[in-house]
Amino acid sequence: MTLGCRKLLLPLLAPGWTGRALRLRTPGAVPSRACNISACSYKLRNVELHPLWKGPLDIPGGSRQSPINIRVRDSVFHPNLAPISTQYDPNTCIHIWNNGYSFLVEYDDCTDKSVVSGGPLENPYRLKQFHFHWGANNDWGSEHTVDSKVFPAELHLVHWNCSKYQTFEEAVMEENGLAVIGIFLKLGRHNQKLQKLVDILPSVRYKDSLTEFNYFDPSCLLPTCSDYWTYSGSLTTPPLTESVTWIMMKRPIEVDHSQLAVFRSLLYTAVGEEEKNMVDNFRPLQPLMNRTVHSSFKPALKMSEFKKADVQAG
Repeated sequence: MTLGCRKLLLPLLAPGWTGRALRLRTPGAVPSRACNISACSYKLRNVELHPLWKGPLDIPGGSRQSPINIRVRDSVFHPNLAPISTQYDPNTCIHIWNNGYSFLVEYDDCTDKSVVSGGPLENPYRLKQFHFHWGANNDWGSEHTVDSKVFPAELHLVHWNCSKYQTFEEAVMEENGLAVIGIFLKLGRHNQKLQKLVDILPSVRYKDSLTEFNYFDPSCLLPTCSDYWTYSGSLTTPPLTESVTWIMMKRPIEVDHSQLAVFRSLLYTAVGEEEKNMVDNFRPLQPLMNRTVHSSFKPALKMSEFKKADVQAG
């Protein structure tokens, strides 16, 4: 992949995108709503927000923003939600790079060799990249929360709708363009399947560093339990477009403290700049608005009960 192609991915995770740039793309955009990061956890009240989230951003639409707090009792069981199916070819793994906000493991998405299908998706979506969000310590770091419970990190597997759109860049900006599988990480046993990735992270410690990274199957990072929640949302980094079908896995995967410590050893800064550790690279929670979070499992409110309650409320 050329440097020019990599620059096309910057809107997904780079802090260089500004509110002004978004206004130029979306003249009808409305200001984003202020969200209190302390909603995640009492311990987060003194966390310093990443500069990306310190100022207001204009967003296209603004009623389907992510991340959210998933309220388990309010989620609606949907009996027609099948398990998601992932078919990843490890040979499509290309490289890993530090874009100054997280590290991305990117895949060749020219063919359907690595795809996700099933669940809420009408057709296969191609894998483009995966990345993580994490905190300065083990008390916080995830973007989504479950009943206000925070996890130390969260993995995002980003896919795009190749049946409807010609390119990943087009899909980012359009309805039903992306599908992101979210997986929580919790502190626990050493994750041997993750270690190959952890071992190469020092080579991309600095911003803009890139290293060849081959033959990695991200399905090894999926939890054994196939239960998930799904909802319509947005990217959690600029351009914040509301093009994402979120599939949040119910069960987290385990990772030990030493592995998370390597994540935190990465830098937001380039070689020669004052070093600043890459931590707390998550967006504050956003309001659910009128959206429904569906679940593929019980216990949750059944669809029939949800419709009945909806009619009574109306």
